[in-house]
Amino acid sequence: MAAAVLRPARADDIDAIVGLLTAERLPPMQIAEFLNGFWVLEQDGEVVGAAGMEIYGEAGFLRSVVVAPSLRGTGDGDRLVRTALDHAQRNGAKRVYLFTMHAAQFFARHGFKLATMDDFEPAVRASWQYAAMSQMPEIAKDIKAMRLEFS
Repeated sequence: MAAAVLRPARADDIDAIVGLLTAERLPPMQIAEFLNGFWVLEQDGEVVGAAGMEIYGEAGFLRSVVVAPSLRGTGDGDRLVRTALDHAQRNGAKRVYLFTMHAAQFFARHGFKLATMDDFEPAVRASWQYAAMSQMPEIAKDIKAMRLEFS
């Protein structure tokens, strides 16, 4: 089995990204709309990981970080996150936000700290993720909000 190759996502990757996300019960929303901020891991011709970054001025929103179960613990998830964070910094983001159910410790290794939805700045509140969490408090209670400030 070849090592996974990290590359920018293409339109023909969308179905595979959706499949990875739905398998992990993550929302496969607005991937096409933000495709220019997505990266995938490809292994043996198959998409086995993905991550996306939405930029809102000086803030970014890290989303849809997923790797196939066979790649967990390999560092490939870290590669995806570092790539997305580098992209955010290159594009002027000073802070990055995210929501997670079970991966707070993973994201904490990248410098994210627990936050509240009130900590999200106005530009990021325009994201579909924030809007969804605001409108579905029954789901939001099980989600951890996190924030990273670049130094």
